[in-house]
Order: sequence, then structure tokens, then C-alpha cells
Amino acid sequence: MRAGTMVWAIAIVAIAYVAWATVEPLVTAVFFGVILAYAAYPIHVRFAKRWGNTISAVFLTVVMVGLGGLITFELLMISIHVLMSFYNSVVDFFDWLLQQPLPPDVRDFLQSFLDQLVPRLSAYISKGAFSLPMYLLQVLIFLLTFYYTLAYAERIYHQIVLSLPEKNRELGEEILESLNKTLGALVRAWLVLNFVKGILMTFGFLIFGVSDLYTAIVAGFLTFLFSFIPLFEGWMIWLIAAAYFAMNGAYLHAIGIALYGFFLVSPMPDYTIRPMMVARDADLDETLVFIGMIGGTWAMGVKGLIIGPIVLNLLLVLLKEWKRRVSRESSLQRTSSPSRPAPRPQA
Repeated sequence: MRAGTMVWAIAIVAIAYVAWATVEPLVTAVFFGVILAYAAYPIHVRFAKRWGNTISAVFLTVVMVGLGGLITFELLMISIHVLMSFYNSVVDFFDWLLQQPLPPDVRDFLQSFLDQLVPRLSAYISKGAFSLPMYLLQVLIFLLTFYYTLAYAERIYHQIVLSLPEKNRELGEEILESLNKTLGALVRAWLVLNFVKGILMTFGFLIFGVSDLYTAIVAGFLTFLFSFIPLFEGWMIWLIAAAYFAMNGAYLHAIGIALYGFFLVSPMPDYTIRPMMVARDADLDETLVFIGMIGGTWAMGVKGLIIGPIVLNLLLVLLKEWKRRVSRESSLQRTSSPSRPAPRPQA
């Protein structure tokens, strides 16, 4: 009996491991597909009343395809430009450095370092180019997850409610309510803050004279779009502007737009203003939200920026429930324990 149980346990663990290894590269795409479907669900409800559930989900998915195509094209163009500029700048810098009157040992060391650095940079750029099919596959998984989450949102919710155990249904409903409240606060803070960051970037381009009004508006719009991608955020836009000034010798302007973007656009507002907005909407402590964002990003990458605060909030709910049950049990024990008889007075 024990041998059979052990065999089944090993088989289940092996199958679970292989299943996780199969879906692990696509977890990020599925996660953000669900998150953005949650954010678009209020719009989907309004459209579904007019057009029907399926047509509304298809329409929002097509809109997402358009935005995803625009973001993918812009990211591809910017990434290629930045990588090639960085590669050429590194090579030009070492060529200039090797032409200086340096000691022979230093020159040999720099030449050896350059001979090893250039192939590594070339391999890194080639790796980025060959990773494009994987990125497109993740986009496809993201869109499918986005569509099916919207189309079957009510069924998914009802299945989750039905799966709650009857014994602890009250705790399960409290956890779902806390999850919905925290996730809603994160999404609202994300939307509002990204919109403000786009406006600030537009004003930054105009204040520091980076470009004309039209290009500044485009920069603000790209900042708004890129801010939904935690790996890129809005710092790519002000970094390009700072590099443009530095290449033209306008170092004060480069420092100015860099400081402006760092403190007002990204990343400083993401870890200062956003935790305060989430804490206010979700009735949480700001320090808890801040720790959740930092620790979650550190532990789980881009997903942790959202998962971290949610997990800490759920932990807080469970701790409150445990404290409530301990207090209830202690009070029951006090009321059920027999009272000791009073001592008889001695004559």
C-alpha cells in the first residue's frame, strides 16, 4: 500500500514539474492578460449591454492588438537604435582610448578587453534579434488570455465562488473582497499615474527645448504607453532626450531633463506616489504597499509589482482572521470554565 502511494506521489510530482516547466515561460503573458482584462472589464460590461458579450470581447481585443502592434513597433525601433548606438559608442571610445599615449601594459590590457567585449556585445544584440519570435508568441498568449478572460469573466467568478469551502466561506469571501479592492486600487493608480506622467513628459520636452509641440505630445503619449510595461516604464523617453543633448554637447540640458524625468516621470513616482495612491484606495499602510512593490519586483520580476502588495494584503487578512479566532476561542474557554468556589471562612 505504501509502495503504491509512493509511486503515485512521485508520478504526480513529476507531472506537475513538467507541466510547470511547460507553462512557466508564458506565465508573465497570461498574468498581464488577466490584469488588463480586469482593468478593461468595466468598459466590457458597458459594451456588452449594446453589442453582446462576445462582440464586446472581440472589439476590445482588436483594440488591444492595435495598441500592442504600436508598442511592439516602437519598442523594436527604439531598441535597435539604442543598441546600435551603444555598440558604436563603445567601439569608438576604445578606439580613441587606444590612440592615446598609454603605457604598453595598459594598452595591451585594453586591447585584450576590447577583443573580448566586441564579440559579447555582438552576441547580445543577435540574441535580442532572435528573441523576437518568443516575444510574438507571448503577445499571442496575452491576447488570447485577454479575450477569454473578458468573454468568460462571469463564469470564472461564479466558479471561484462555488469552489469556496462551506466551512470557511466567510473567510473566502473576505479574501476575494480584499483581492478585488487591492487589485482595483493598483489598476486605478497605474492608469492615473501613467496619464500624469505622459503629461509631465510632454511639458518636460517643451521646457528643456527637446523638440516642437507635436514631437513633445508624441513623447508624452509614448511615455503613457511604455509606463504599462514595468521593464521599460517612462525612463526610456527621457533617457533618449538626455542622450540626444549629451551627443550635441548640451550637458546642462542633458542633466536637467534627466533629473526632471527621474524625479517626476520614472522611476521615482513609481515607488513614492503610486504606493500612497494604492494605500489610500485600498485602506492599507503605505509602508506595506511600498515593501510589497519593492520586494515583489525583486523576487518575481515585473509581475511582483502587482503581486507583492496583493500577497501582503492577503497575509494581513489571514492574520486578522487568525487573531479573531484566537480571541473567540479564548473567550469561549473563559465562559465555559467552571468558577472556583469561594474559600470558606475559618472560625
